[in-house]
Amino acid sequence: MLGVAPKATVHTGDTPLHRAFSIFLFRQNGDLLLQQRARSKKTWPLVWSNSCCGHPGPGEDAITAARRRLKDELGIGTAAVVMMLPGYRYRAEKDGIVENELCPVMAARSDDHVVPNADEVETIEWVPWNEFVARTVQDPSRYSPWCNEETALLQNDAAFRLFLSGIIGSKRG
Repeated sequence: MLGVAPKATVHTGDTPLHRAFSIFLFRQNGDLLLQQRARSKKTWPLVWSNSCCGHPGPGEDAITAARRRLKDELGIGTAAVVMMLPGYRYRAEKDGIVENELCPVMAARSDDHVVPNADEVETIEWVPWNEFVARTVQDPSRYSPWCNEETALLQNDAAFRLFLSGIIGSKRG
């Protein structure tokens, strides 16, 4: 069944499969933005995760929703957003709340100043990609389950490696 429902009524112990998206935001110098989820979040409070996640609105495509969410959650007004893993799907459970999402993964670039929305983000950190990947391997419990899965998939994705090499190339040039 496909429909529209308020987020607060959907994320429960029996969450239906629904649309979402996930973004890995990079500066032009190649650093990745990580966020610690706000303590007020219903799902995975105070857990570290990738740059930004959200849900598209009715009739909203994933790229448009990603740009909206980057603005709402991080104050990023301009970003080059690229679809990386359009078919990603995951299910995870913690503290009786289930995430069950069709969640395309995108990479984005922006050097805009980040202004985190305190309702969504506790704190942020910029880190080089390879250091971040090593951290997820060394201590996966520090990160959200979708972040760990997406990171492993991106690390092995040829299109993402090309995206990343473009960032690193501009850093050297």
